[in-house]
Amino acid sequence: MAEIKDRENALIMETTKGNVVIEMYPDLAPGHVARIKELVREGAYDGVVFHRVIDGFMAQTGDVKFGNSSKPTYAPSRAGMGGSDKPDLKAEFSNANHGRGTCSMARAQNPNSANSQFFICFDDASFLNRQYTVWGQVIEGMENVDKIKRGEPVQDPDKIVSLKVAADVQ
Repeated sequence: MAEIKDRENALIMETTKGNVVIEMYPDLAPGHVARIKELVREGAYDGVVFHRVIDGFMAQTGDVKFGNSSKPTYAPSRAGMGGSDKPDLKAEFSNANHGRGTCSMARAQNPNSANSQFFICFDDASFLNRQYTVWGQVIEGMENVDKIKRGEPVQDPDKIVSLKVAADVQ
């Protein structure tokens, strides 16, 4: 496994395609990192599908309301339209580049509308810089992200099997 410098600010994500390790950036996006850790520790992301996956761009997931395949509220046709029951987050834009493996928050048109959804960039997406909140970087398992089934929406989508804060894993 990748060398994790700060286990409290790293995620271990088991997907249907394999494991992914994400280093989080609390200095860059403290509010977003805190929200993600809160939802992770509630188990909110476990079972959530990758509902929008665009080749050469990104894989989007995190709709804990309509995108959780293990909950009765799962609605494949609505996946991507929901968030958590927590309030939306204030944008924490930075000069961080949206490069390969970057983890950033999805949002609606309002810059302060990020909630629970996030995406992982497949390739350079620097046109998103300073418009979306970067909160982390894949440090291991990007080859597994590359295997996630594409689509808008994705038919029979891949999903997050479990998402844990590294500090909580023995």
